[in-house]
Amino acid sequence: MSIAKLPEKIGKYTIIRELGRGSSGIVYLADDPFNQREVALKLSSPENIGDEADAKRFRKLFLNEATLAGKLNHPNIVAVFDAVVDEECSYIVMEYVQGDTLKKYCRGADSLLPIDKVVAIIYKCCMALDFAHKHGVIHRDIKPANILLTEGGDIKVTDFGVAQIASSQMTQMTGMLGSPAYMSPEQVREQRLTTQTDIYSLGVVLYEMLAGHLPYEASSGYAMIMKILNGQPRPVGELRPDIPQRLQEIVARAMHKDLEQRYTTWFDFARDLADEFIQLERLREDIGDKEKFNALRGLAFFRDFLDEQLWEVVRISAWEVFAPNRQVILEGDVGQSFYIIVQGGAKVSKSGRLLNALKVGDCFGEMAYISPTPALRSATITADNPLSLVRIKADLLEQLSEGCQLRFNRVFLQTLVERLSRSNSMLAASGLPQETAG
Repeated sequence: MSIAKLPEKIGKYTIIRELGRGSSGIVYLADDPFNQREVALKLSSPENIGDEADAKRFRKLFLNEATLAGKLNHPNIVAVFDAVVDEECSYIVMEYVQGDTLKKYCRGADSLLPIDKVVAIIYKCCMALDFAHKHGVIHRDIKPANILLTEGGDIKVTDFGVAQIASSQMTQMTGMLGSPAYMSPEQVREQRLTTQTDIYSLGVVLYEMLAGHLPYEASSGYAMIMKILNGQPRPVGELRPDIPQRLQEIVARAMHKDLEQRYTTWFDFARDLADEFIQLERLREDIGDKEKFNALRGLAFFRDFLDEQLWEVVRISAWEVFAPNRQVILEGDVGQSFYIIVQGGAKVSKSGRLLNALKVGDCFGEMAYISPTPALRSATITADNPLSLVRIKADLLEQLSEGCQLRFNRVFLQTLVERLSRSNSMLAASGLPQETAG
């Protein structure tokens, strides 16, 4: 058996070595000379295309994944940088992630991760897939092999080749696309799919990571499908007795055959995970600086920051996650940091009265920087749902360049003006005298 010769270049990318291969293509480690980085390049495999019908299907899958280039910019989703899809050569260039897939941690009792680590992983998957859903994308092939655990302990969802994209011709693709063991009953029946099919599949991944076994095991694809449609999985707690009862209920709800009983949103799924495991309250996501940069670049707060200024921010910031209903700052406390919302939302209250709601890109606690003396928090900020924040100590801003500090000052001033305008509108509606910014 001859070994295929490694290509020297594909497009502008220099091939370093083969990383792996599957039914849809070969993945190479390559060098991107223009951006001076290593990338993963997935090349469509000609030897796997038996006839024109297969060739058309493969091109559709590649085009589907290529459509996502630059669309799903999230720290927990593998980035797609470039794509070429034509008759001669089709390939996709992606972020190269060093680490293993979750398959490594599903191979029996000896391979299992601690329960809290599993919950943290699934929680991050919920956040990534919620982001995809908000961009009109249903993955349709969630399984351990498509979730990477990086060397730094973070996760990356990958392989959106069979994803369903809203307002795309790809939604017309027929046939069962995905991996049978992780398919939802409605996917097996080839019914219309919603985000609930991905929730079911991630529930199966959660079950497998906790138990070391799939909920349904069979000797053939047909037998697997019959079990998915008609069987009931063994309760995960019977396979691992130390799993808390509430977590067993979360697994069962995520995998429920009845759509009325299954989680309907990623928020609900993530909220229950966060509520059960309070250690997620201040989970610091160990993501790399590049991922932090990309996440911050997508926020309105940093729209006018230059790249070099944003890198300054990355170096002085911390990343935190709060479970729903957990207090981030408390009225009357002395503040030393300010926050910018990366994901989720928060409620602002004073003396127990709800004042405002904050969304992605909003900041709060900035008086810790603006005030010349230590400032008392004027309101309480509470996570409204699973909340990801960038936290910056106010005194560290002095280490930034003058240009970067000026950008912060402008955003803070704009924020204060907007809040004053909103307060005046509320006062006007109530008939009370309005404030001025004199």
